[in-house]
Amino acid sequence: MNTTVRTSEGRAKRVLPSGVRATAKKALRAYGMMTGRLRTLPDFLIIGAKRGGTTSLYNYLLGHPWVTPLFPSVASIKGIHFFDRNFDRGVTWYRSHFPSVAYKASMERMRGRRTIAGEASPYYLFHPLAPTRAHDVVPHAKLIVLLRNPVDRAYSHYLERTRNGTEPLSFEEALAREPERLNGELERLLKEDSYYSFAHEHYSYVSQGLYLDQLEEWWSVYPRDQVCLIRSEDFFDDPNEVYRRVLEFLELPPWELREYRRYNYHPSRDMSPSARRDLTAFFAPHNERLARYANVDLGWDT
Repeated sequence: MNTTVRTSEGRAKRVLPSGVRATAKKALRAYGMMTGRLRTLPDFLIIGAKRGGTTSLYNYLLGHPWVTPLFPSVASIKGIHFFDRNFDRGVTWYRSHFPSVAYKASMERMRGRRTIAGEASPYYLFHPLAPTRAHDVVPHAKLIVLLRNPVDRAYSHYLERTRNGTEPLSFEEALAREPERLNGELERLLKEDSYYSFAHEHYSYVSQGLYLDQLEEWWSVYPRDQVCLIRSEDFFDDPNEVYRRVLEFLELPPWELREYRRYNYHPSRDMSPSARRDLTAFFAPHNERLARYANVDLGWDT
């Protein structure tokens, strides 16, 4: 029996029972796998950073008529997490999420120009094996990186974990225990190709904010002109302007959206002044290195 719920916009939406949804999802993925060799690979990847606005940007791109959604479109998939969590599933599984070559060609005939597809998996930026894996599979993909003030990013990441019920510690305790929680995880990820580390992805509040270390790995395999760096603060303050820049980077014609609402946004309580002071001091030299290396004015330490 169907259930009717209200979306965040107030619209009625029919929801199938969970068992029916699971069966349908499995059948669609099986069909995607059967036709995997006839499907495209991504033209772009939004690789991070986590809690930097990646969900909003990806949804804005889907609002452009020349950007096609992932398969199946009814699932509203944003990230496939192939190059971090699911690489052992193989490239055919990855292709199963993208439009078929025939569908893409029909859209291009109808619209009169090239269409593109991509995905947004923000753990890619931090995962140590993602850069080389991605380059081996999609060397010509364009990369988009949103970089948020690492102090605010760490706190937003922490609050997400508390909302999900997987972080029992206070923010200060979680920061203090981060080295202990991550001890040995990087080494195991590098050693065991199919290993997934929950701690490395979700308890790395400070580590994920050391952006230059991560970007250097991506720049070692992708040329810099194939990577678009965006300050999340610029995106939050003026999403229309950043959207215009991203469309230009992806070689898409200008397009105006009706609205620029923030997806996956949750108002947060204030961070303690002492935690903010300590984190700001810790990140300052790392931010300075990044600003010099990337030749950008970050403005995070003022």
